[in-house]
Amino acid sequence: MPASTTNAHAIHGAISRLKDPHYTRWASQIRRSGGCRQPIHLRGKVEHWDTATGTLLHRYSTRLEPDGVLRVPCKTRRASRCPSCAEVYRADTYHLIRAGLVGGKGVPESVTAHPCLFVTLTAPPFGAVHTRRERNGKMLPCHPRRDAQVCPHGIMPSCMVRHQPNAESLGEPLCPGCYDYTGSVLFNALAPLLWKRFTNALRRHIAKSGDLTLRDMREQLTVAFAKVAEYQRRGVVHFHAVIRLDGPSGPGLDPPGWATADVLAQAVQHAAGAVTATTPAAAGTSARVLQWGREIDVRPITLRGDLTEQAVAGYIAKYATKAAECVGTLDRRIVPTEDLALLPVRDHARCLIAECLRLGAFSGLAGLRLIHWAHMLGFGGHFSTRSRRFSITLGDIRADRAEHARTEAVSTGRLLLFDEDTALVVSDWHYAGRGFTPGDALLAASMTKGSVSSSGDGGGV
Repeated sequence: MPASTTNAHAIHGAISRLKDPHYTRWASQIRRSGGCRQPIHLRGKVEHWDTATGTLLHRYSTRLEPDGVLRVPCKTRRASRCPSCAEVYRADTYHLIRAGLVGGKGVPESVTAHPCLFVTLTAPPFGAVHTRRERNGKMLPCHPRRDAQVCPHGIMPSCMVRHQPNAESLGEPLCPGCYDYTGSVLFNALAPLLWKRFTNALRRHIAKSGDLTLRDMREQLTVAFAKVAEYQRRGVVHFHAVIRLDGPSGPGLDPPGWATADVLAQAVQHAAGAVTATTPAAAGTSARVLQWGREIDVRPITLRGDLTEQAVAGYIAKYATKAAECVGTLDRRIVPTEDLALLPVRDHARCLIAECLRLGAFSGLAGLRLIHWAHMLGFGGHFSTRSRRFSITLGDIRADRAEHARTEAVSTGRLLLFDEDTALVVSDWHYAGRGFTPGDALLAASMTKGSVSSSGDGGGV
C-alpha cells in the first residue's frame, strides 16, 4: 500500500477516535500504559462479593471500556520493541544491582565491605573483523598489516581505515569466506553452559584456596553474582558480571577473613581458563571444544573513580534491555522457509542466521535449538540473571510498585477498598489482542511524545 494511502488511513482513523464519545476514557488508558508501543488488550471482569450475605459489592467489566477491552503495558524488556516498558525494566534492574553493591531494599549496607568484582568474559576469535582502535585518545587504523598474505579467497586481511563509532563496517569480517561462522554460532549456543561451568569451577577454586571441601565452604561463605549478556558487533555474546563473596546466609553476614578480593580474582582467572564445552558432532560438522576468550577483564568496584557502583549498575541495566539488534538482525523469529536474501539485515548477520538454520537441521545438534534462536544468532540463554541471594528480586520491586499504585488509587478514590476477610474476589480475564490501529498509533504517539508502533494482532479489536 502506498505511503500516502497509509497516512490517509491513519489520519481517518485518528479523526474517528477523536469523535468517539469514549475518547476520554481511551486516552486515560493510553496514558496509564505509560506510552507502551504495543499494549496488551484484556477482556473480562472483576467482582467483589460479600461472603456473609452473598451480596455483590462491586463489579468492573471491560464491556464499558472503549472497544470493550482494557489496555495494559506489554512489560517487555526489549528496548527495540517498546522503549517505555524497557525503561521500566532497566530502572528496576539498576536498583536490583545497586542494592547488591551498596545495600538498600532489604540488603544491609555492610555489603559494601564484602569482596566484589566486576568481571567480563569474552568470546574467542572466529576471524578478523573491522574494529575501532584507540590509544591514548588517538584513533588507530583498523588492521594495519602491510606484509599480510592474501587469503585463499583473494582478499588482503588488512584495513588502514580509522573507523568512526557508528561505522556500518564495524564487526564485519575482513574476509567473509575465512570467517568461522560455525564456531560463532556454536559458541553463542553453548555460552549459557560455559557460564554454568564457570560458576561451578569458581566455587571449587575458592574452596580449594581455603583448604575446604565444597560442602564445608558453604558453611562459611556463599558466592553471589548478577550477570548480563551483551552482543559484540561481530555477533557473539560476552558476559558482564558482578561477583561478590558473602557469609553463609547471604549478604547479612561477612565472609571469612581468608576470602579476599585477591582470592576471588584468582578464582575468576582460573575458572575462566579451565572450563570448556564440547559441541556434538553432526553430519559435516565435527565436535568442537569451545572456551572463553583470552581477554578476561577483572576489576574491583569502588565508591569513587571510574568503576563506581552507580556506573556498574547502570552498565548492566542498560544491556539488560538489549538483544542482537546491534548486529543488524531482526527482532523476531525466523523460520527456515523464509527467503534469507530478502531479509533487511546486514550480510554478516544474514550469514550467521543461515548458519543457524543449516546447523539446526542436523539431528545431532537439535538440542541446541539453533533454528528456534536463529534471530538471536544461536544464543538462547537468559540475558540477565542473578544468584538467589544477590539482592532483592525484580518481582519484589514490581510488587512494591503495584502496592504503591494501589495505595495511591485508594487514597484518591479511584479504587474501592474492601475487607479481604469478608469480600470474595472473582475475576475472569482473557487475552484479546495487542497493539494499535494506524489511527490509534498516531494519536498515542502524539499523546506520549514517543514512537508508537501500529503493528499487533489486536488492532482491530
